[in-house]
Amino acid sequence: MTLNPTELNELVTAAKSWADEDPDSGTAAELRGLLAELSADASAAAAAAEELADRFAGTLEFGTAGLRAALGAGPRRMNRAVVRRTAAGIASFLQDTAGDKYTPSAVIGYDARHKSRAFALETAAVFAAAGIETFLLPCTLPTPVLAYAVRALDTDAGVMVTASHNPAADNGYKVYLGGRTVKGPGKGAQIVSPYDAEIAARIDYSVPLKSIEIAPEGWTDVSESIVADYINAVDRLASRERFPERDLKIVLTSLHGVGGETMKSVLKDAGFRKVIPVAAQAQPDPDFPTVAFPNPEEPGALDLALETAVEHNADLVIANDPDADRVAVAALNPADGEWRMLRGDEVGALLGRHLTRRITSGHWKVRGEKTRKGVVFANSIVSSRLLARVAEAAGFAHVETLTGFKWISRVPHLTYGYEEALGYCVAPGLVRDKDGISAGLLVAEMAAALKMQGRTFFDELDDLALEHGLHLTDQLSIRVSDLGLLGEMMARLRAQAPVSLGGSPVESAVDLAEGSAELPPTDGLKYLTADGTRVIIRPSGTEPKLKCYLEVIVPVESAADLPAAREQGRARLDAVLADVNAALGL
Repeated sequence: MTLNPTELNELVTAAKSWADEDPDSGTAAELRGLLAELSADASAAAAAAEELADRFAGTLEFGTAGLRAALGAGPRRMNRAVVRRTAAGIASFLQDTAGDKYTPSAVIGYDARHKSRAFALETAAVFAAAGIETFLLPCTLPTPVLAYAVRALDTDAGVMVTASHNPAADNGYKVYLGGRTVKGPGKGAQIVSPYDAEIAARIDYSVPLKSIEIAPEGWTDVSESIVADYINAVDRLASRERFPERDLKIVLTSLHGVGGETMKSVLKDAGFRKVIPVAAQAQPDPDFPTVAFPNPEEPGALDLALETAVEHNADLVIANDPDADRVAVAALNPADGEWRMLRGDEVGALLGRHLTRRITSGHWKVRGEKTRKGVVFANSIVSSRLLARVAEAAGFAHVETLTGFKWISRVPHLTYGYEEALGYCVAPGLVRDKDGISAGLLVAEMAAALKMQGRTFFDELDDLALEHGLHLTDQLSIRVSDLGLLGEMMARLRAQAPVSLGGSPVESAVDLAEGSAELPPTDGLKYLTADGTRVIIRPSGTEPKLKCYLEVIVPVESAADLPAAREQGRARLDAVLADVNAALGL
């Protein structure tokens, strides 16, 4: 990048001003170091100028995902100055919403990433100074505990400082609204439009940072009993009367995150005593030293857990992502004697089947009553269509939403919802969001019940294929360094849609940006072919990726047909992948 003298002077002035205001001496020194590099040799100076230009090319966009970015100084990084301005915007929104009617309240949680506690304290100081009744969770805790606290404490907002499963260099900021700010099924869920825009409009970078008041005290430290309350509430989901013995050996990993102790306590209290933590990953570590990406979906992330499972002859692997709002599941497939991680769509369907059995047998309370009336299952548009068939067969309602639990959690009368990216909401009355801990408990319960019957998850998946057709899914994720490339790839597809996928003619090509009666507008494209193949392509909302979701459905007449159906389905998926790559110009 080449800057002219005027542009460089403006950049230097902005960076100096930021460093002078920065409340964090570490990030201020980082910025001054980059400014000093401008006087070094040509190569170092050019690199420093490019880095500064990126950091000051606008501000972090506050949206329905809150904030998420690399740590560092400048308005396009996560730091205390950005958090202070963002917290002031949220406080202004809460005060404007409350008016003279009430004093707004908020609860703040944080994980163990670098700077998380500092950002939480910064937020508490801004909220308290703005007259918000503020509660701070007692220690590093999973995101589901914060989401639970929003409802349990009946606060008007919740803030969770976490970057979830992003790389170690990142941090982020999730915002929930509850209490008196949101009514209906969205109460206690993450923000959606128009709340994101209303908050963003109040985040002001034009005023001096010192004009935002902060308080040295004035917030309430929440008792650690909130954690026990959450654990007890989750454990009440377990069906003790049906499966009193928990003869299951579970390998558990939190991938260096904050979910380990809570997940272990939930399992122990529900009767699962044979829980083996992956020692190298059991304690929170913001550097995530044993994984390239702390995301259980990424190749290699579960290697240590699978090695531990083999070593201990375990029955099940449960893996939470670092903030424990997601859960991955792995099991030994008796067909080939190999351990494998189940796809999110497989776990989503299995949990749907498990909950269906509990609901229809009267062992699951739906909206406070032991009845199947009013049961609603939901999943995101990019997830498998199998859950809809499970719901239909049971006589339940089913709803398809946009991607993200901010939409799934808003489904009226939601009983169970999931998305393929390892997110499951099995108890929306407790946590109006995905929750890897409560879902992990029900996965363990399901595995224990199947073991008592001499069955496995794979037997269940076979049964689902026989009942509803073999649903096979796959993904293509394209990570980019330049976000502009995402727009270029989407524009290419809009200009020239594929006419066939996997040898089957495309019968329907829908631009999701146009919206519909069922779905609000979103940046994405959906293709359906004559043989029922579905492809959805969309930019990720949290990472610099283009994501392509594929699903084929193969009819199955008998168990003997399953091996051939799987081969046929895999061949169709591979052919579709090749066609998608070609359509994207890859």
